[in-house]
Amino acid sequence: MSGGGTNVHASCVLIGASGVLLRGGSGAGKSRLGDLLVLQARAEGRFAAHVADDRVELAVAHGRVVATAPHMLSGLWERRGEGICRVEVEPRALLRLVVDLENASEIERMPDEEAMGETLLGVRLPRLVLAGAEPHLAALRILTGLGKA
Repeated sequence: MSGGGTNVHASCVLIGASGVLLRGGSGAGKSRLGDLLVLQARAEGRFAAHVADDRVELAVAHGRVVATAPHMLSGLWERRGEGICRVEVEPRALLRLVVDLENASEIERMPDEEAMGETLLGVRLPRLVLAGAEPHLAALRILTGLGKA
């Protein structure tokens, strides 16, 4: 990796070749949305995999942000009501989208151009702000936006 990294409170999944970083407060639905994205993408015949849950390590390589799971958490995914479960993972993902989960009432109706992107470790990425309480709608928006990646 060519740039210094950071560890963030988030989850990450890989849909096709697109890494999706899911951020939000505790209980916002990051893990649930990540699971749903993987299940729904696979049902559509796309490649999809879990990468990291709860903590995600980010680093820059060749001008791209790479997400990995911290070693101690690799292969673990929290499922409310079930606890910590073992899942198959991809070891890393190139981030292509940042999703912030918020309360619907706090989401800007007409966000400006600056709000539609996020700079992580000096790299600009597209950003969506979605309602964490609506995981099926959020998954549909993300998968539609990624196309057949």
